[in-house]
Amino acid sequence: MAAADTRTVAKLLREYARRTALRGGNPYRAKAYSRAADSLAAIVVPLHVLIEEDRLTEIPGVGDAIADIITKLHRTESHPSLEKLRKEIPAGVLELLTVPGLRPEKVLRLYKDLGITSLAELETAAKQDRVKKAKGLGAALQTKILQNLAIAKSGEGRLHLHRAAALLEHGKVSLQNARPDLKHITFAGDFRRGCELVADLALVAEAPTAEDGPAAVDSGGLQVHLTDRKHFGATLLHATGSAGHIEQLRVLAEREGMKLETDGLRKGRQLIAAKERDIYDALNLPFIEPELREGRGEIELALKGKLPKLVTDGDLHGILHCHTDASDGTETLETMAQATRKRGFQYFGVADHSKSAHYAGGLSTEHIEQQHHEADRLNRRFGKDFRILKGIESDILVDGSLDYPDDVLDSFDFVVASIHGRFKLDRKAQTERLLRAIANPYTTIIGHMTGRQLQRRPGYEMDVEKVLRACAKYRVAVEINAHPWRLDLDWRWHRTALDFGCLLSINPDAHSIAELDHMHWGVEMARKGGVSAKRVLNAMPLSAITRYLRSRRRSLARAA
Repeated sequence: MAAADTRTVAKLLREYARRTALRGGNPYRAKAYSRAADSLAAIVVPLHVLIEEDRLTEIPGVGDAIADIITKLHRTESHPSLEKLRKEIPAGVLELLTVPGLRPEKVLRLYKDLGITSLAELETAAKQDRVKKAKGLGAALQTKILQNLAIAKSGEGRLHLHRAAALLEHGKVSLQNARPDLKHITFAGDFRRGCELVADLALVAEAPTAEDGPAAVDSGGLQVHLTDRKHFGATLLHATGSAGHIEQLRVLAEREGMKLETDGLRKGRQLIAAKERDIYDALNLPFIEPELREGRGEIELALKGKLPKLVTDGDLHGILHCHTDASDGTETLETMAQATRKRGFQYFGVADHSKSAHYAGGLSTEHIEQQHHEADRLNRRFGKDFRILKGIESDILVDGSLDYPDDVLDSFDFVVASIHGRFKLDRKAQTERLLRAIANPYTTIIGHMTGRQLQRRPGYEMDVEKVLRACAKYRVAVEINAHPWRLDLDWRWHRTALDFGCLLSINPDAHSIAELDHMHWGVEMARKGGVSAKRVLNAMPLSAITRYLRSRRRSLARAA
């Protein structure tokens, strides 16, 4: 039997992970197998070479035990433990694990009690009300299944942005080690375009001679586009996409008497292909940033000279909406503030959960006073160059009111108002709930406005446009929640928010030091939505944002 290739082994390891999850026991073992399968799919060195050179443990997430499993899968396309697991559960049952909210124990019950062995059978059973009648399942699970089947289908094979970044970085290092002669190794595909879920793990690399490219190499899950210096720009352009953007460029080229092909832009006898910027220049276009290349009007904006100057990581001067161990964070206020300062920011906006969030250790009035005293103490030590801003993430209650009386809300520098419960209100009620919260003069920012969690749950039923108009009217900033599972507000609504006059706020929703760095993914979403720094609240330096917050407070006082 021929040895299995990387793609096959990664697929088998992923199957092993899912079957292990269904078996029960230690849930981290199944997750470890799954992460190792993702990492394996991103290697560019042939698998047999890594095995022969005893280098499997260089792959992220692969230790000695998983290396042994990979070796057996490579040599035999099987493993004794995998074969044993296969006898327990039909292959189609594994599909059910892709449905958000369906935990392994529920999947097993669906299989054993209802005989469901595929997504199609699951959908039929849910529509026929058989799920809600089954003991231990019920109506709530049936509703969740019907809602989330679409998520399972749309998100199949896609990775969250931060996970794709880690795999691409590993793939880049692996390629550099395997081919030291390659230059300018660059991320491409939908990751380079800043898509919130990534399907195409792609790299473009310059090879030393024309004989080596252009060509594409599929190493299993990673596409490596090799090209030479003369064609690098054209290769990167096409490997980045999107298909809609490239097609619109082709149409424009034909209109201008040119021809855009995979090897470059033909202008008479001249082939323009070395740099992306040269291709755009030849088409009389300014350079269009990759995040905007979705075929959603960016060509027209470019032709009119109206492309926005997109916000960058370096434009942000502070971090808002962060949690500490006073509620459900892992670090103290001082530790989080110091980590923020170390990253070069000028302010740290603490926004722990409010009192109704019992599940997250919401702050009582006494705890708020203690935190404010601690913030004052630390601010005296920090001096003028850095400051802790006193905030709260206040639950928006079901009637739209905030979680504290006005005298408590008045003690904060800013208030992030968020929904954390009663997600299933109808569209009208949920919209009215948000509108009342926005009209509250103490609300500074609306947090994770639609409540979506990527590949887990859809957003609430609500009138997004109506809510955005209200945010503009009451000068309430709209959060771009940078947590990779949220990335909410969806970038597709950013242009509407800007057109209405909204200010946006890029917030990490950090619960630990490491999560402070989620800010980058929020910036990516803002860029994809066409947002410039001048429309971002925390792009204001410390002096400006303190003036802005004071002016809001003066407005409150006058209104009172």
